[in-house]
Amino acid sequence: MYPYLRLISTLLKSRRQPRLELDRECVIECRAGVTDIDVFGELNNARQLVFFELGRWALSQQVGFMPLMRKKKWGFVVGGASVRYRRRVPFLSRFSVTSKILCHDGRWFYFIQEIYRNGEICTSALMKAGVTGKGGLVPATEVAIEMGFEGWNPEIPQWVQAWIDAEGKRPWPNS
Repeated sequence: MYPYLRLISTLLKSRRQPRLELDRECVIECRAGVTDIDVFGELNNARQLVFFELGRWALSQQVGFMPLMRKKKWGFVVGGASVRYRRRVPFLSRFSVTSKILCHDGRWFYFIQEIYRNGEICTSALMKAGVTGKGGLVPATEVAIEMGFEGWNPEIPQWVQAWIDAEGKRPWPNS
């Protein structure tokens, strides 16, 4: 089940945080609860994706995207992810989720999101996410302009470009 109460709590906490520039990191503090763990007593890998989603919502709130999203009737969509799991997050342990927008390619935004526990990185994800409107995907450049970040066009890191290129070569199954 989707953690609606956690989402509401995350958004309310984020509203009280100072506004962030588009390229700044957002941090949320979390705890691995009973609905988050797997049969091995650790944070489930799929649930980590949910915590990353909460992190993107918090970041969106802190950079001022939420009022614009409501005004324009826009939504979010994830277009891809590359996740690396390195350390476990045991039941009831506290951890932090960091989220930062690295860049965009004109269409999509690319986020780096990480889970830390006791100062050590546990999981790192590159997320490709976009904004949707009535006509489909809203160009990232248009979103940045609407948010007051006209000209925000950071260089795409080489490793991110390599992932974008690799995803472009990946065959899509016939349906």
